[in-house]
Amino acid sequence: MFIDIHAHAYVHTYPLPDGRQAFITPEQLISRYEKSGIEAGVLLPLVSPELYLPQSVGEIIETARNSGGRLIPFCNVDPRAIGNSPETPLEYLLRFYREQGCRGMGEVLPMMDMTDPLMLNLCRHAEAAELPIIIDITGCRGYGGYGLYDEHGLPGLEMWLRKFPRLTVVGHGPGFWAEIARQPPDAPLGGYPSGRIQEEGAVPRLLRTYPNLMADLSAGSGANAIKRDPEYGIRFLEEFQDKLIFGTDVCGPNDPFRMLDYLLELRTRGKISEPAFRKIARGNAARLLGLQ
Repeated sequence: MFIDIHAHAYVHTYPLPDGRQAFITPEQLISRYEKSGIEAGVLLPLVSPELYLPQSVGEIIETARNSGGRLIPFCNVDPRAIGNSPETPLEYLLRFYREQGCRGMGEVLPMMDMTDPLMLNLCRHAEAAELPIIIDITGCRGYGGYGLYDEHGLPGLEMWLRKFPRLTVVGHGPGFWAEIARQPPDAPLGGYPSGRIQEEGAVPRLLRTYPNLMADLSAGSGANAIKRDPEYGIRFLEEFQDKLIFGTDVCGPNDPFRMLDYLLELRTRGKISEPAFRKIARGNAARLLGLQ
């Protein structure tokens, strides 16, 4: 019924200072999928060091191969890798990962401006390698932050969409989803704004304008965007039913699947149409990943 576009798992997880398990294992993830009606999930390697310990793409590929089809590998390359240069020819590496079964790239979340030449180089080679890219825009800058940085109205993202028209970009993260509504000029980028949506922001405008933009509903940021104004959220799900993808962004073994029960509830209550539910829950992910 569901395909999860956004999951993380470590074969060799590690304890946090408070004793909790830092990451879910592949076995634990598949067990949770079994209980929740999720047929498959995309494993996104974490390679930028600002927030997590970097993870091998090879580990992701091997984990997916041993999962009986339940896990689908993405590759990931930090844009500073192999030379720290905007001229680094990353396409050969991305094509190699695609040949090994990777269906896309992400989650891309180095703490860098979206207009940084290193980021544009990564986008250029992802487009050439025909790999969709899942990005995390957080709105953070400075110590303690991570993720791509843009401005209100997401001009950096719009520049990507124009400059790389054959690159499918899947938006995600607080800095992306906060822009479902127009933000006050003095508000910080990102976060989890509350309240009714009085005026639409950059996200619906960009989804209407650019065929190569999709959106990942995972994590607290995606759930907050849809639930903060339930009436608008339902209209948003219907209007963009061809562009929205269910995801969990599961990291720890007990992380909630925030959108799963909500989408099922909307379907049961007849608040969203059956075609919209099926596309968001599974169909759009299957199309993006080249699955049947």
